Amino acid sequence: MAPTHEQVTAALATVNDPEIRRPITDLDMVKSVDISPSGEVAVGVYLTVSGCPLKDTIIRDVTNAVSKVEGVTSVRVSLDVMSQEQRKALQTKLRGNRPPEKEIPFNQPGSLTRVFAVASGKGGVGKSSVTVNLAAAMAQNGLKVGIVDADIYGHSVPRMLGAAERPTKVEDMIMPPVAHDIKVISVGMFKPEGNTPVVWRGPMLDRALHQFLADVYWGDLDVLLLDLPPGTGDIAISVAQRLPGAEILVVTTPQMAAAEVAERAGSIAAQTHQQIAGVIENMAWLPCPHCDERIPVFGEGGGQTVADALTRILGARVPLLGQVPIDMRLREGADEGKPLVLTDPDSPGAAELRRIAGLLSKRSSSLKGMQLGLAPTRR
Repeated sequence: MAPTHEQVTAALATVNDPEIRRPITDLDMVKSVDISPSGEVAVGVYLTVSGCPLKDTIIRDVTNAVSKVEGVTSVRVSLDVMSQEQRKALQTKLRGNRPPEKEIPFNQPGSLTRVFAVASGKGGVGKSSVTVNLAAAMAQNGLKVGIVDADIYGHSVPRMLGAAERPTKVEDMIMPPVAHDIKVISVGMFKPEGNTPVVWRGPMLDRALHQFLADVYWGDLDVLLLDLPPGTGDIAISVAQRLPGAEILVVTTPQMAAAEVAERAGSIAAQTHQQIAGVIENMAWLPCPHCDERIPVFGEGGGQTVADALTRILGARVPLLGQVPIDMRLREGADEGKPLVLTDPDSPGAAELRRIAGLLSKRSSSLKGMQLGLAPTRR
């Protein structure tokens, strides 16, 4: 007996758009469903844009879902493209049936997204590797995670995550690519040529950051990580202005020269009135390949030195969240787009990164930074 229209529709409701991560039935992407008496099913699907890079994924997922319905003998999927009116309606639906707006969702009252700005005093300390692996560990634990590659000049997050595709636009809303269940956006995804340098001044950097935060469809994230450029330049200042509730994560190495500049990067919180979530010491030691000893290649104590200095400067305890050992697999995974916490979760480096991710995933009971909806009154 041929399947019913309701059965096929129920199967289609299990198919998520690979970019928006919501059922295609909820997004009005199902154009038509035709069922023959012999069980042949023809499904028409609207793509958001012409040349959608993930159309093959949609065809495969629809075919697999409908094929499982009892009585289906074959499945044929045809594709069409949404009209401008349909795309505008989709944009409004994704924004919660509100008209298009340029507000940053993470600043809105009631936002439950915890935002971490990952900073360092200088380059080469492994800030981006730490960011990517923390995000991957959080996503593996079931959190909805996004990364903004805010290191405009030295962007490297797409390679480290293996996110090669370009973002799709629905009207003026950008759909971020997804890799390892992490939504990610980077200026590197928009350049016409792969390794062309970005030559921008302050106002353009600020505008790019605002677009990444306001124009990208992030959905309901639990955690957003921003991979900042080294130092305390334009982007760090823009983050403080655009996302005053963002917590700063400081990454350093044990080397005292690196610790000194990391302290400067963290002490910006005293001027911007941001909270520092803690300090992460990367490349803390090299495990001896022949014994159980730890070799302090870059010295010792830099992470704790930074945490203690920031505690004195800010007048509030800044913890040393963890010490990540040197691991060649961490570098290899970054080059291959495979985070170490996923490929070798029990390695010492991955275990420490997963532990730190667990600490950061726990919400504080503090009311600092929360919108309480209270207004002063006179009596």
